[in-house]
Amino acid sequence: MLGNVSPGLFLILGGLLLPMLPRGGRMAMTLLAPLIGLAHVWTLPDGVASSVEYLGYTLELVEADALSRLFGTIFGLMAVVGGLYALPQKKVLESASALVYAGGAMGVVFSGDLLGVFIYWELMAIASTLVIWSSNTDRSRAAGLRYVFIHLLGGVVLMAGITGQITATGSADFTAMQADSWATWMILIGFLINAGAPPLTAWLPDAYPEGSWSGTVFLSAFTTKTAVYVLLRGFPGTEILIWVGLYMVFYGIIYALLENDMRRILAYSIINQVGFMVCGIGIGTEMALNGAAAHAFAHIIYKALLLMSAGSVLYMTGLRKCTDLGGLFRTMPITAFCGIVGALAISAFPWTSGFVTKSMITQGAADEHMMWAWMLLQAASAGVFLHAGIKFPWFVFFQKDSGLRPDEAPLPMIFAMLLFAGLCIFIGVWPDPLYMLLPYPVEYESYTGAHVVTQLQLLLFSGLAFFILLPLMKRTLTLTLDWDWMWRVAGPATANFLLRTVGPVWTGGLGAARRGIGGLIALIARTHGPYGALGRAWPINASAGMVALFLLLYLLLFFL
Repeated sequence: MLGNVSPGLFLILGGLLLPMLPRGGRMAMTLLAPLIGLAHVWTLPDGVASSVEYLGYTLELVEADALSRLFGTIFGLMAVVGGLYALPQKKVLESASALVYAGGAMGVVFSGDLLGVFIYWELMAIASTLVIWSSNTDRSRAAGLRYVFIHLLGGVVLMAGITGQITATGSADFTAMQADSWATWMILIGFLINAGAPPLTAWLPDAYPEGSWSGTVFLSAFTTKTAVYVLLRGFPGTEILIWVGLYMVFYGIIYALLENDMRRILAYSIINQVGFMVCGIGIGTEMALNGAAAHAFAHIIYKALLLMSAGSVLYMTGLRKCTDLGGLFRTMPITAFCGIVGALAISAFPWTSGFVTKSMITQGAADEHMMWAWMLLQAASAGVFLHAGIKFPWFVFFQKDSGLRPDEAPLPMIFAMLLFAGLCIFIGVWPDPLYMLLPYPVEYESYTGAHVVTQLQLLLFSGLAFFILLPLMKRTLTLTLDWDWMWRVAGPATANFLLRTVGPVWTGGLGAARRGIGGLIALIARTHGPYGALGRAWPINASAGMVALFLLLYLLLFFL
């Protein structure tokens, strides 16, 4: 029976049980539940493992193939290593919500029907909101409200599309679709909202940095990469995704370069990297789709590593702005080393994981003779090195001496960082095990002389440009707004304007309405009340006289 359940259910059950356990039991469950789920990923056979009939539709509760197994593996691994990193976390709500969140992501991956995808999709939205709120600050509560509003809106759009698609096709199966009807467009938009696509992009850098030092690590891994999975599954080769992806790529670079908060820098970088994946999905060839899937796998590892490094700094110093940090390599050398490895991996430095995955996407563009897309992706790779490869480690760990002398983070956090740093290097040096997991056969050699030299030249000139332009990148105490200007500035300003102008008219109108209604009620009370002319009791003889009078009038009218 257990062999036919979704691997995500083990994590969800573990998260629900977590608050009932003592401290030691919670630590064990944090690691045991995702380990069981990860092992179960590899016991599922290809094809439908469990299905039921419901309202005339066949719901494929559990279905596995190479693509779902790839994402299930990295989601399970992320839950294990993220749980190890979060062992010093004392907030039970966060630990429990993080497990349910990861379980929801794995549930989406192994759902073979659209209804199952939607149920787990919404579970992820609720659990991730609780992860943000568990930080328990004014900023996290406000950001969590904005976050859940956007994701519930996305859920409504997605459900409308799913309903229309099931009605139109008579099937709930989750298979590849074309964006050629209002239903499939709604499904595509619902998926893109979770991917951080425009215009509802700002939820990610608004909400993720407000999580705790450990919560943000979990947030970085599941929502956007689950969106990448469903786009790979549902809309491969949809051309508009190329343009959406390119927008995300450069949007993330520009705003990360403007940012001062170290975790907001990395949050914008998530949008940038997901943009590469979305672009690859839009290209739609086997090479590009393999590249998008492989890059999602590698990105979860190195992005988590970067945020673990930033989270360790936050845990030990309580500070998050680049203007307050610097020189931490002196007393946090392991954290600095792991942050540098993550920075090199996200920059696609040779012998790191990013080098052997991101290049598959650009190669996919080249194979299809999309020279403009290839050139833009190459330019974007240079931009990634500027904001995440250099800016983050330089300002946080080097540049100036801030005077801070924090110790290294606790051992579980160090072990988690070293594990992911080792994986970044392992995949970069020996990519074949990852390539074997990809959905299509891989005929690609990343380590060619031309590719290595080109990438090193690109990174070298990007690094040179960074230090030449360093005065222009001076850190400032600012918070950069983008699309969230609409609901963080324009929205409140519009509301205040309406309160000042329409508010008095509305209040006066309500007052006049209340007075009119009150007068009408008083009039009715005077005429129909207990003592009113039409409400008081009449004597029997008067009533008989009235009846006789009405009868007389009726007879006169009848005969006339």
